[in-house]
Amino acid sequence: MEEYTTSRAYMGSSLSSPKVKRGKLATVELDGRERVSQQASPRGTFLQIAEVVKVQIKANPQMTQLPLVADLMRDHNVSRGVVLRAFKALEREGVAEPVRGGRWRVVRDGEQVDRRPLDERIADIIGAEGFEVGAAFLSASDLMERFRVSRPTVTKALDKLEAAGVLAGEGQGRVRTVRALPNREGR
Repeated sequence: MEEYTTSRAYMGSSLSSPKVKRGKLATVELDGRERVSQQASPRGTFLQIAEVVKVQIKANPQMTQLPLVADLMRDHNVSRGVVLRAFKALEREGVAEPVRGGRWRVVRDGEQVDRRPLDERIADIIGAEGFEVGAAFLSASDLMERFRVSRPTVTKALDKLEAAGVLAGEGQGRVRTVRALPNREGR
């Protein structure tokens, strides 16, 4: 293990310069006590995490979303930024893509994905499922489950449809009703 003394001066301090040992983990020795600081070389860690996730994706054909960022942070003892760099590497390789308001999605070869804005996809439900003017529309919870996105994302899409006059709703916890049938050109 390589050992050296740092050249940083401790202004006005009675502490001696710490000795830093380099190995798997960097340790700092100060006043005879050794303390673990951080990994010596985090370079490439995100690539290792990306590789682990790719193996998980190949091993599980039912996997539709990447693991939670918090789980990978805990399992690999890294920061959120390192995990997000791993996800970006997977995106560059065409293995995953971000989902606005949701978790990262696994991309499989030959898979068709509707990438239109959520408000357009929700508006299509009105016609496809035979909703009529005045009928109660699906709840935000139902839409969250169907599209696998967060509540704020669904709420923003529903608000857009209300502003366009397609849906109507009153107050928090409201039941939205179909106000008009959407047309394809403009809402």
